Parts: sequence; structure tokens; C-alpha cells
Amino acid sequence: MAIRPIIRFPDPRLRQRAEPIVDIDEEIRALATDLTETMHAAPGIGITAPHIGVLRRLVVIQLEGSAKPHVSVNPEIVWSSPDMIRHVEGSVSMPGVNDEVERHARVRVRYRGLDDREHEKEADGLMAVCFQHEIDQLDGVFWIDRLSKLKRDRLIKRFDKLQRART
Repeated sequence: MAIRPIIRFPDPRLRQRAEPIVDIDEEIRALATDLTETMHAAPGIGITAPHIGVLRRLVVIQLEGSAKPHVSVNPEIVWSSPDMIRHVEGSVSMPGVNDEVERHARVRVRYRGLDDREHEKEADGLMAVCFQHEIDQLDGVFWIDRLSKLKRDRLIKRFDKLQRART
């Protein structure tokens, strides 16, 4: 298929809520393939359709060591553990910067697969972090919104400086 251009922070589409997918057809399957190829090229371990400017509720996650990507259509968290973990996060839309974010240690996610069947998956550790991070993105919550204002402002300054250095 194709590696698609990734939109960069502060593109306003990163703050918009993605629309649910009604029909899982060849267009959605092709989009999932494009997302997977784009994520690998970035490189990253998770990506959403909004990262490429498509405001649809589609997520691809592939952790190191996984044989194939996990594709979720219309994912939603249906349960979160009370215990929390901190993990360093970043974004394919804001390359070169990252920071520690606090998230639930375990989650249960309901989603549709590309087989058009409903699934539930319980995840912990990095996979739980990825689900929360990417579902936030589908809801228009960019990962830096989970940081304190001070940390967020510093990170944005650092990212702006990196962007200027690249041009």
C-alpha cells in the first residue's frame, strides 16, 4: 500500500475527536495497512488514523517482538485498574521529544477487528499504556495534555527548537 505523511504538532486535527467507523470494508483494511507501514517507517509502536489526518477511530499498535500488528477499530476502554504506572511516551506527530506520563497499569479494551467481530483484550504494562495513549488521540487528547503545564511548555519549546534546527 503506502506510507502516508504524518501530520505534526500543533496541527489542529490532533485535537479533534475521530469519528466511529461503521463499515469495515476494503477502504478501512487498506487504511490499516497504510497505518502499519507508516508506523514502521516513522518509526513508532503505535499510530492512529488521525496521525495521518484521517479522523476515523482506527488504531495500530505493534510492540517490539510482536509478530504482527494489533489493529483496533472503534476501541474503547471498558475497565481500568486503580493502580498506576509511569512510562516515557512520545508521538509520531512530535518526533524527538518525550516525557514520563502516568497511566493505569492495566486496562480492558473493547474493539472490532478487521474481521468485523467484536473483541475484548486485557492489557498491562506497555500495551496498556499504548492503548490509553492511542485512544486518547482518537478522543482529541494529545499525549502532552497529560503533563503538567510546566513540563508541557518546556517540551513544546524543545520540540520547536528541534523543528527549527531541521529546517
